[in-house]
Amino acid sequence: MAFVRSDRRAKQSAAEPVALKLLVAGGFGVGKTTLVGAVSEIRPLRTEEALSELGRPVDHTDGVESKRTTTVAMDFGRITLREDLVLYLFGTPGQDRFWFLWDELAQGALGAVVLADTRRLEDCFAAVDYFERRGIPFTIAVNCFDGALQYDPEMVREALDLDGEVPVVLCDARDRESAKNVLIAIVEHAADVAAGRREATAQ
Repeated sequence: MAFVRSDRRAKQSAAEPVALKLLVAGGFGVGKTTLVGAVSEIRPLRTEEALSELGRPVDHTDGVESKRTTTVAMDFGRITLREDLVLYLFGTPGQDRFWFLWDELAQGALGAVVLADTRRLEDCFAAVDYFERRGIPFTIAVNCFDGALQYDPEMVREALDLDGEVPVVLCDARDRESAKNVLIAIVEHAADVAAGRREATAQ
């Protein structure tokens, strides 16, 4: 019997880990590429291009005047949260002219992180609306930029008119542990939403 139990444990440990897809969304210059790069255990894929004079009329850099590049397709990274759980991160482009990519990126996503900058909070409204309309669970992560005023998460919730169950967390997108905590928050929230939907279907 000892051999059987040992063999069973070996099979379990050799099983493929569960892979989950998460989106990292938000407005232009809010820190999506930074967060994916900070937390990814592999060298992240980035599709950044330099801002140009031709794009000046549509690339609104108010509040992010020092920004010199923009994501034109997606960012991609990977992080193993547990031995049996791997997250694949897809950072979405933040500008309206690249929104046609969102539907492709959103297919099969467990949930999304919506990064917010309290100095330009209106820039994340479109992302919030997108995920609400499609029923995709999301977490608001307020990126605490240097020099920006700090607000209580409940004040941010009220300003964005969010449902009470949507998590609002503070983070530093440059810090690996902070970014990791954001990902844990959305995984837990998505699991709660899925459980609630199963219960509603069973009734």
